[in-house]
Amino acid sequence: MSPTFARLGVPESVCRALARSGIHKPFEIQAAVLADALAGRDICGRAPTGSGKTLAFGIPLVVNAHRAKSRRPRALVLSPTRELADQIASELRTFSGQVRVGVVYGGVGYGAQLKKLQRGVEILVACPGRLEDLIDRRAVSLHEVDQVVIDEADRMADMGFLPAVRRLLDQTAARRQTLMFSATLDRDVAKLTRDYQHHPVTHEVGEMKPDIAAADHRFWTVDKNRRIATCVDLISATGSTIVFCRTRHGSDRLARQLAKRGVRAAALHGGHTQSRRTRTLKEFTTGRVEALVATDVAARGIHVEGVASVIHFDPPEDQKAYLHRSGRTARAGRSGLVVSLIQPDQVGGAKRIQRQLGLKQPITSPDRLDADPSPVKRRPRPDNPTAGRNGRAQGRPGGHRSKPGSARTAGNRRRVYQTNPKRHNRSRPRSRVPSR
Repeated sequence: MSPTFARLGVPESVCRALARSGIHKPFEIQAAVLADALAGRDICGRAPTGSGKTLAFGIPLVVNAHRAKSRRPRALVLSPTRELADQIASELRTFSGQVRVGVVYGGVGYGAQLKKLQRGVEILVACPGRLEDLIDRRAVSLHEVDQVVIDEADRMADMGFLPAVRRLLDQTAARRQTLMFSATLDRDVAKLTRDYQHHPVTHEVGEMKPDIAAADHRFWTVDKNRRIATCVDLISATGSTIVFCRTRHGSDRLARQLAKRGVRAAALHGGHTQSRRTRTLKEFTTGRVEALVATDVAARGIHVEGVASVIHFDPPEDQKAYLHRSGRTARAGRSGLVVSLIQPDQVGGAKRIQRQLGLKQPITSPDRLDADPSPVKRRPRPDNPTAGRNGRAQGRPGGHRSKPGSARTAGNRRRVYQTNPKRHNRSRPRSRVPSR
């Protein structure tokens, strides 16, 4: 008989709150971890992204939480990215009841975070950089934190956060429970376990390496001046797509170029404010944006269900980056498509990544996706399929939709404006094109 939350020791009040959110049975990592975590033992958990870790550590935090004083939280969750921190805090609040949950990260103002800390929170979810900043400002103290969670520890290491993590752990209570979750438990993660956990119980679920065979991988040689057109064709054929670029500037430029060709695209990178990043991610999740153009760092911690395809517009740095990018699709047993756009001088690097990952697909010219059985299903578009970022229909400024067959379609707005300026307000600069 499969375990239930109640049999694992979860209080009835939390079970009812989970049921109201449609959560009735524990995932594998939750079933493995909950009993030990509720008993106060240190946990070292290996589980892939999207396996349900948040409830595995969140339920014990809520159940064992003690009342906190102003600016002195009792439990701390460290997250590598703003997006993941927001997701963790939102999920905890669905069943936390009277237990107060706060979240702090950079890229936003201090005011709301300072007020929340002043009122007091039992559980604080934080990114290391902003938390250290708030400690320096004496806005928060970790001296009474007796429960700590380090989530995505391997990504913390990849992003260079482990020195900050160590400094923060050194400020928490000497007698504490430490739960650490990571996709891998070697190297730097193993050192954290050795230095900061006391006889931890290790629980491992899922494969050691991501199931790379779950997606359909294709490697296409594409000239530089054909990459954008190829992206447009792929997004049109598959639907919701994440396109990876190396740089922030490249992400912004590609998003604009895709938009000019009629694709509902938006960039996501660390140069944007947090409010903009949150809005962009929400629009992609709901289908209002169909192409998310992201950098590697910004995409860490993004968990969006139903991503149909991933495009490596710029080549990944190494096989690890390829795995991370490609893992945004073909999740939770679903299929997905991963396409690498390779310029002639990048073939050697692509073959090296293929050898390291055991991928034997040939490097070919672009396939006709519409001639093959599609490996993915398009995510439904929003009620207004022409809606853009401001909620208006695409086409004429002011929200009026262009008539079918009209010259004012996305592909030729610039040409119409330049050849027939009388149709426009002459006071508008000639270089300005009606935005998408």
